[in-house]
Amino acid sequence: MKAAIIHERGAAPVIGAFPEPAPREGAVLIDVDTAGLGGWDVLGAYRLGVAYPCVIRGEGVGRTQDGRRVYFGERSVLPYGAWAERTLVPAEEVWDVPDEVDDRTAIAMGIAATGALVPLEQAKIQPGEQVLVLGATGTLGQIALQLARFLGAGRVVAAARSREALARLKERGIADEVVVMGGEDDVAALKAATDGGFDVVLDLVCGQPMLSALKATRWGARIMTIGTGAGRQVNLDIADLLFRTLSCIGTGQRPPADRRAIWERLLRIAREQDIQIDYTDFAFDDAGAAWAAQVGGPHAKITARVRT
Repeated sequence: MKAAIIHERGAAPVIGAFPEPAPREGAVLIDVDTAGLGGWDVLGAYRLGVAYPCVIRGEGVGRTQDGRRVYFGERSVLPYGAWAERTLVPAEEVWDVPDEVDDRTAIAMGIAATGALVPLEQAKIQPGEQVLVLGATGTLGQIALQLARFLGAGRVVAAARSREALARLKERGIADEVVVMGGEDDVAALKAATDGGFDVVLDLVCGQPMLSALKATRWGARIMTIGTGAGRQVNLDIADLLFRTLSCIGTGQRPPADRRAIWERLLRIAREQDIQIDYTDFAFDDAGAAWAAQVGGPHAKITARVRT
């Protein structure tokens, strides 16, 4: 079968022939229709312990051998994955897609949307509170801004480095205000975007941006860190954390049934709230370009049509 294959750690994928997955007890064979790519795929999924060659894992939508249309996450049985004509997935990770949900929405409401909803709900946003999303221009950030408003936020602010991507969020009404990070005084810029300090910060990048955001919060603020794109180590002045809470949230280590319930709920929210997401679609044969785009930060959910 045709697949996007990684031959060694750190290497970009190449399209080539890969052995077909064989049926296995407890797993489901899936003919892949649409594959998705995310930050975890390029940053964390090919660490020590993964045997090469392997297929890009990703997440996707496809058809089971009995014709069910299903979503599956990045837990394909190794060495298989979403970026192939067929994959093999543990049965508990294969979830039926409602007829009214398109492939791209089913994929975006999986890993990315779960990563937004879980920490925002743990933050217990109160009606009218001010929420800041750091690293807001990616898929997870775009969804988080809209979910924060759905959960009761009175003001949502997007912060990131891309002026153009931030401008699109404000023009579309996804963010009430935007802050371009990386200027002369990020703290002052963040403070100028809030009325007395943020109540909740969803931090997707960590590093210096998180430290700057902390100085723009008020007492009682909850800072939820779920990403490390701007650095994993911080030199934190504990005085900046006084009367605030900082939590590091993992969103994926939940039983499959719990993650499926969250995904199904997100599908309903996406429809009822008309959640808007930017997508960048690649041809399947351009998997290498899709990978490079994800590494560079695409400000969109990357998908590819595997089967036409």
